Amino acid sequence: MNAAATTHHHTNCLRCGRTLRRPSRDGYGPKCRAKIRNTAVDLTDYKPHQITSARELIEDGAIIPLRSIVFRAVSTDGTETYKTAPTGCTCPAGTKGSRCYHQLAARMLLAA
Repeated sequence: MNAAATTHHHTNCLRCGRTLRRPSRDGYGPKCRAKIRNTAVDLTDYKPHQITSARELIEDGAIIPLRSIVFRAVSTDGTETYKTAPTGCTCPAGTKGSRCYHQLAARMLLAA
């Protein structure tokens, strides 16, 4: 199957809800994308690969807001989805009480 055929392009910004002039794969407009990228979040408790994974999750549009602080996040391999918030996640690491990159991505989005 062609990857371009399965890619979803958002027409409204997932952060602010404004209509996007150009459809976006990650779901964010240029101003919101810059705010998310420049967000000041405490990263001291996260490993470098978790920080990279959280940023990729956001850039790929693989974390979508459901409610005020709850998000739907896609697993690394794309086969599962998890409910995540800044304080918890339904992924295997999150259910064990560990901090996961899904939680970090939620923190980054909420801090923006």
